[in-house]
Amino acid sequence: MLALARKVNETIVINNNIEVTLLEIKGDQVKIGIDAPKSIPIYRKEIFLQIQDANKESAMNAGSAEVLKKLFK
Repeated sequence: MLALARKVNETIVINNNIEVTLLEIKGDQVKIGIDAPKSIPIYRKEIFLQIQDANKESAMNAGSAEVLKKLFK
């Protein structure tokens, strides 16, 4: 992991097309802005993990549906 120190309104650039700007610091909370192409999905980590779990569950259920279909042919 790369750790950088930034002040308010300072930006880092990732892969020439993503900019992350430190917008505000209030107590223990930091507000950042992310400017990236629309084709790049951006999620908070807790949401990303929920999406992964839902996808895994869906994939497992899809496999179960295929087994059921074979049983009733």
